[in-house]
Amino acid sequence: MKRVVFDSQRPLDFIMLGRIAIDFNPVDYFKPLDKSETFRKYLGGSPANIAVGMARLGKKAGFFARVSDDQFGKYVVDFFENEGIDTSRIRKCTNGEKLGLTFTEILSETQSSILMYREGVADLQLSPEDIDEDYVKSSKALLISGTALSASPSREAAFKAISFAEKHGTVVVFDIDYRPYTWKNRDEISVYYSMAASRADIVLGSRDEYDLTERLISQSKDDKETAKYWCERGAEIVLVKHGKSGSTAYTADGGSYSVKPFPVKALKGFGGGDGYAAAFLYGLLEGMELIDCLEMGSAEAAMLVASHACSADMPDLAALEEFIARSKKEYGEMVVRG
Repeated sequence: MKRVVFDSQRPLDFIMLGRIAIDFNPVDYFKPLDKSETFRKYLGGSPANIAVGMARLGKKAGFFARVSDDQFGKYVVDFFENEGIDTSRIRKCTNGEKLGLTFTEILSETQSSILMYREGVADLQLSPEDIDEDYVKSSKALLISGTALSASPSREAAFKAISFAEKHGTVVVFDIDYRPYTWKNRDEISVYYSMAASRADIVLGSRDEYDLTERLISQSKDDKETAKYWCERGAEIVLVKHGKSGSTAYTADGGSYSVKPFPVKALKGFGGGDGYAAAFLYGLLEGMELIDCLEMGSAEAAMLVASHACSADMPDLAALEEFIARSKKEYGEMVVRG
């Protein structure tokens, strides 16, 4: 396959743009949210989790974001700095906006849900003035989270960052990351998601997320047709995730590569996608074969759904490799090559 080319001379590996939030996960498991009384606090938000995941694997990440000017804002910035993530482009809100809060519900090993509070949220206050061209130029890649496109001025900031990335040859990754909050209607979702996907080198999403993205431009719900459509518009890799059915990466040269999930006793149904993205993108940066990148992603996703936290439980490289080796010894070869 034709490889995505990262500029090895740049000091940053990835810049994330999008949501930083606070997660509250219940400690009294397997109860509905209205019956849960005890929670643990974690840094949350998909791009924030991915940044931590990549940092744990040894990559240098940065962030374009707005956070609240309060104790929670300090908490997330301190967390990033302790992980070695550059926070120089994370700015405080000036009009009292607060970090989004996510309360999770763990009903069983297979059933989870989330309740988000997203009114007047800090991350959507990221403005075009916050986007630094030289900072984008200093990174090998830029990841845009789909929730950043749900309202102004964040969406304009995201597209400005994409423009700078295109100008300077910074690889653009679009993680669709659909959340139903903040969006006004489904047409709006399709318009902005498709605009971002058409300018990305790598697109990540579930089948449902691609259906939302394509609803105004395509009637197909076929993965191969989806991949063909976005590769014709410039994508080098289109990754389609099917949860327990596994995932497949399609490449611009017509290739496809698939993996199964790693067997694991799950605790929750969320967080796996962020671990998947972190390890998959790590593999690409390392120049690994695509099937091995997928395997890394699948393994880290399994580790995350088996743990209580998302960001705090991201593994380092040694733990990830040990999990893969142990799983293969117990269950045999995991990967199914497309």
